[in-house]
Amino acid sequence: MDSVIFIVVLGAIVAGFVQGLSGFAFGLTAMSFWVWVLDPKLAAALAVFGALTGQIIAAVAVRRGFSMSRLAPFLFGGLVGIPLGVAVLPALDIELFKAILGGFLVLWCPLMLAAKNIPRITGGGKVADSLIGGIGGIMGGIGGFTGTVPTLWCTLRGFDKDEQRSIIQNFNLAALVVTMGIYIAKNIVTAEMVPMFAIVAPAMLVPTLLGGRIYVGISEVAFKKLVLSLLICSGVALLASSLPQLIQRL
Repeated sequence: MDSVIFIVVLGAIVAGFVQGLSGFAFGLTAMSFWVWVLDPKLAAALAVFGALTGQIIAAVAVRRGFSMSRLAPFLFGGLVGIPLGVAVLPALDIELFKAILGGFLVLWCPLMLAAKNIPRITGGGKVADSLIGGIGGIMGGIGGFTGTVPTLWCTLRGFDKDEQRSIIQNFNLAALVVTMGIYIAKNIVTAEMVPMFAIVAPAMLVPTLLGGRIYVGISEVAFKKLVLSLLICSGVALLASSLPQLIQRL
């Protein structure tokens, strides 16, 4: 098997399992593999496609804790933010973006993981939720990272695992549908990418279903630790892939 195809498949398998288990992080996980071998625009398109495919699978396989009133502010903000993310993608310094995002995850998430009691944010209401959704939308437009900031926010809000999973899962699904539509309309997704899509989709199917089955049996505490640990690993991977490129520019 060609080495590039092997890494694409491996990234899809690992990212599919992570998304099935946690409800997010396909883009972050897959990018930690794909940035080494793929053009950034192809990697971004594949990340959005894979995340969308995984959310469709998860929407059928894991359906708990749904609340439209909780979800609506995130959706509103996300739909506003997605076009902004797509608009800045062509001009974005992707290596700098990855370094900033990775640094934030590496610095903040260990503090939350080490805390005996994770601090809880109760203020801001639906306005704050909409702003967080907007940030998620912008990051989704950039490269399929829709769930990162909303997931951290839901953890700080103190939502239980099913409620958090439902918000992130459905937010991601809606945001990624819109993002993929915009990618297609703006020719960011091209016909030459379709063979890669055909490789990613079957590679992630079984791992995503397996991750969803394991999710059902884990506890609230274990779920929060899992989410934060995944975010830390994603941050490390983003820094590892971006810092060498940034250092070479100096």
